[in-house]
Amino acid sequence: MEHADVLVVGGGPAGAACAAAVRRARPDADVLVLDRAGFPRDKVCGDGIAPEALDVLAGLGVDVPALTEGYPAVPRLRLTGPRGTTVERDTARPSVVVPRAVLDGRLLAQVLATGVRFARHTVRRVTAHPGHVEVDGRFRASALVGADGAESVVRRSLGVPPNRADRLAVAIRGYAPVLPGPAGVQVVTTTGQRWPAYAWSFPLGDGRANVGYGELVSGGVTRSGLVEGLHRLLPGVEPAGLRAHRLPLSTGRPRVPDGRVLLAGDARSLVNPLTGEGIFYAVLSGALAGRAALHGAGAGRVHRRLLGRRLGRHLRSAAVAAQLSRWPALMDAAVRAAADDQRAFDDVVRLGLSDGTLGARTLAATARRLR
Repeated sequence: MEHADVLVVGGGPAGAACAAAVRRARPDADVLVLDRAGFPRDKVCGDGIAPEALDVLAGLGVDVPALTEGYPAVPRLRLTGPRGTTVERDTARPSVVVPRAVLDGRLLAQVLATGVRFARHTVRRVTAHPGHVEVDGRFRASALVGADGAESVVRRSLGVPPNRADRLAVAIRGYAPVLPGPAGVQVVTTTGQRWPAYAWSFPLGDGRANVGYGELVSGGVTRSGLVEGLHRLLPGVEPAGLRAHRLPLSTGRPRVPDGRVLLAGDARSLVNPLTGEGIFYAVLSGALAGRAALHGAGAGRVHRRLLGRRLGRHLRSAAVAAQLSRWPALMDAAVRAAADDQRAFDDVVRLGLSDGTLGARTLAATARRLR
């Protein structure tokens, strides 16, 4: 049986950040990343990376300019409410749009260069013992972090059920030529039809855009419905390579049992319920899992405490905002507030893309614009 100090299942952003954090905290730690796929590989995603996610990676020693090389910053965001109200402004800090086939490969390569090991292996069974964790009778470690996505095998091994349909979204994504209009603008368009639902178009800087459309599973959506919604909200778009994926929203995140097995990113249902954003949550929860994993039998308790300190207020705010967003009039009022006040716009962006909270100023501005 192969031994490691920490096993990480999944080599995407959450897993890579976890492995980097372990080595950052204890440079001599033996970390083994298992993934069923080789890298680089594609992952269905919107590809937008908030600056706060890059901050987390920089704190782990990742060379961020090398990670995003060739993909220019996107300084503006256009948001359209379900009743047609629109705001377009510069964000406080620009995002970057990097295809996951590029991002994940570059990130994992940097992490492996620090001495982290990698093996291709499809995980089928995780068994926790009092003093260690085993995977398929082949690998053993003091702690294990499941960063294996929305269909996490590690999550199932803990007996944690999947999200309910009303706390689970599904989206379809492809790549298309950028539609005519201003360059360097991320576009998010919501709709009152089949609400809550939205489409996006995020430019890559090479004449293409990542385009997609998503909504809650509880609405009974089908693949043809997703494609129809994409074309309805982004008329004229001609996407190729359309693929669908599920998004376990943070409103359905589980309480993970204490012990040596942790969950990070999508596996822990850490997807923003307002926007479907997951990369910031992934790298942050992965980094915190890496720190916690070194606590052995106490890893689960430590990880939960670290997540609560870092994201507790934000996750509560996001859950409340997601509930309020079920009323299209409130969403349009929030968009009008963002159009009138740069600070309200910045608050909305941070709530949807990183770790912002519902501030009294933005709530009051939204209430004033209800009609």
